[in-house]
Amino acid sequence: MPQHLVTNFSAYISRQQLFDPAQKVLLAVSGGVDSIVMAWLFKQAGYQAGIAHCNFQLRGAESERDEAFVKQMAASLELPLHTIRFDTNAYVAENRVAIQVAARELRYAWLEQVRAAEGYAFIATAHHMQDSVETALMNFTKGTGIAGLHGILPRQEHLIRPLLFTEKDTLVAYAAMHNIAYVEDSSNITDKYTRNYYRHLVIPRLQEAFPGAVKNMAATIERMKEAEILYQEALEKHRKRLLFQEGNTWKVPVLKLQKSIPLQTIAWELFRVFGCSSAQAQQVLSLLDSESGRYVETASHRIIRNRQWLLITPLATVDAPLVVIEPEQAHIHFGGGQLHLRRQERGTNAIPAAAEAAWLDAAQVSYPLILRKWKQGDYFYPLGMPKKKKVSRFLIDQKLSLPQKENVWVLESNKRIVWIVGMRVDDRVKITPKTKEVLSVEFVK
Repeated sequence: MPQHLVTNFSAYISRQQLFDPAQKVLLAVSGGVDSIVMAWLFKQAGYQAGIAHCNFQLRGAESERDEAFVKQMAASLELPLHTIRFDTNAYVAENRVAIQVAARELRYAWLEQVRAAEGYAFIATAHHMQDSVETALMNFTKGTGIAGLHGILPRQEHLIRPLLFTEKDTLVAYAAMHNIAYVEDSSNITDKYTRNYYRHLVIPRLQEAFPGAVKNMAATIERMKEAEILYQEALEKHRKRLLFQEGNTWKVPVLKLQKSIPLQTIAWELFRVFGCSSAQAQQVLSLLDSESGRYVETASHRIIRNRQWLLITPLATVDAPLVVIEPEQAHIHFGGGQLHLRRQERGTNAIPAAAEAAWLDAAQVSYPLILRKWKQGDYFYPLGMPKKKKVSRFLIDQKLSLPQKENVWVLESNKRIVWIVGMRVDDRVKITPKTKEVLSVEFVK
């Protein structure tokens, strides 16, 4: 009830251990009813607080009105005031992000600067029970793990949300009861933004059918938070069993992962930290039954099947790991394309003239083969030449551009280069009259 809001507010802060009453808290105040009531509650409860207001200069006169109103409110409550004006449109153009993203980034970066500089222990935002339910519903419909169903957390590092215990209607009723003025943001009325769609259309329909929908979902969210603790404890055991690090590469044993139960959930939680979306999780699982060389590229990593392992490498250095080729492997997928290998009798067929096909004397090639990017210091004996030549010099002679040079791969056998892939075979493994068996290697970009 509105008349008990101050008592419930203090009790929630104490129960959640959001901050010590002796600490100062910086309040993010837009001028809307939620943040204005939050400021009044801090004042009524006797907590030390300051007001912070951002003018994003996106709504013309309305933005100016909001700033002036917050200044007046801070003065009436006798609370310190911190304000800033952002050129949000310039930030959008420079960083190529949506306006909502720009506003959020600008806002939280500035709030943290003020908090640290002015001696505030925490930043408080006015997210309430509906906001938390909206977040959980949005995550649920987009697809999420269990962490996405716990709604908005009461505390994250220096950020606290002391109004999560109460509904929006209670805040509005409290403002009316105490004649507390506030302003309306016209952008909150439109259904243009995803959150507003849930706020104005989805949740009201749910409450029509189930009047206690918001409270019921909020209670479920609380249970999900506790269930997540148990869930994460179990996941940590699986991570220790399945995830191994070697330098900047992570390794997952294929057989152990295949036998894991429940496989779908474990795989999703294991790979999502490497940029894997929920849609890609099934693609990653398909690698468990694929041949070596197949891979899935996520937003930040590449997950490669390599014999009995899944190798996880950052995209920035995805080509650094070597592709190891064993005798039984006939088809290799890598960053530059595909290799198709086949052993055959020499026969009377003419040696292919195309640069994309290499015939190597099988007797001069030993496994495992190594497929990798060329590097400075590499050398080989170009076909038809008795002297060795640096690969870097060879590429210059081929008049390749820098990007083209950066995408050149070499095939290595017993620590010597046998083929500049798609370009030139090494003279030491060429086909001769004595050749009985050929290793045919075809390169497909």
